[in-house]
Amino acid sequence: MKMGNYSAVTEFFLVGLSRYPELQLFLFMLCLIMYVIILLGNSLLIIISILDSRLHTPMYFFLGNLSFLDICYTSSSIPPMLIIFSSERKSISFIGCALQMVVSLGLGCTECVLLAVMAYDRYVAICNPLRYPIIMSRVLYVHMAAWSWIIGCLNSLVQTVLTMVLPFCGNNVIDHLYCEILALLKLICSDISMNVLIMTVASTVLLVIPLLLIFISYVFILRSILRINSAKGRKKAFSTCSAHLTVVILFYGSALFMYMKPKSKDTKVSDEIIGLSYGVVTPMLNPIIYSLRNKEVKEAVKKVLSRYLHLWKI
Repeated sequence: MKMGNYSAVTEFFLVGLSRYPELQLFLFMLCLIMYVIILLGNSLLIIISILDSRLHTPMYFFLGNLSFLDICYTSSSIPPMLIIFSSERKSISFIGCALQMVVSLGLGCTECVLLAVMAYDRYVAICNPLRYPIIMSRVLYVHMAAWSWIIGCLNSLVQTVLTMVLPFCGNNVIDHLYCEILALLKLICSDISMNVLIMTVASTVLLVIPLLLIFISYVFILRSILRINSAKGRKKAFSTCSAHLTVVILFYGSALFMYMKPKSKDTKVSDEIIGLSYGVVTPMLNPIIYSLRNKEVKEAVKKVLSRYLHLWKI
């Protein structure tokens, strides 16, 4: 096809799950409820990690970053998704689609690196407890969090720019719930081999390698826990890691399914459901998991709530 036959695309139509119009109202209410839980749960975790001095540690600094990341990630995708569910014209502008993709992809990549950083923090805390304050200094853990954001955002910016500058040939129907890079690449009629190569490298570096580092960290953590003589000590050590490990399984399970499985031309319903889980369910469960599985968080929540309830009564 010659360049002169390409027509400019100014907007995209998001038709994910539109084959099931009877589900639109249900999905709207479900996503709205989940979004409210995400905002409240993650905001509460950020607030208590700031207000409670006992939580001024690297672990809760990373957890605060994860909560803020989840708020930003879902805020870039769920509100537009709610508009799509509630309107007949399921469209988004070209610029809006690019912004949504760069934000969601960047924050998703950042979370991959951040979860690996959190695994290293747990490794040092359990395997080298006496040296933990020295190794995990404020300078180190702030830099580790900052580089997680920088790496994720740079990767997203590069992939988004390389995708959006390619010709779409007038095809502007995205078979997905939001602007997702794999769905957009299916609309491009020029050579996307460079995009596929960069995505493969990025998926390996930002998905497989962090997951491998997490696995190695937990092998050493498990070995150290099994060496603890008392059952109470083993239980306490494992409880500090169980919440993070649960989040890792949920996040990487859906992310690997989306980006590492063989690609087909047509988007399956299972892909859209997994995408919904990846973008909505996991950020909602993160604060719940950390609250239920972490004694310090539960105590901090009770302390903050009792303080403000007491002030309200006064």
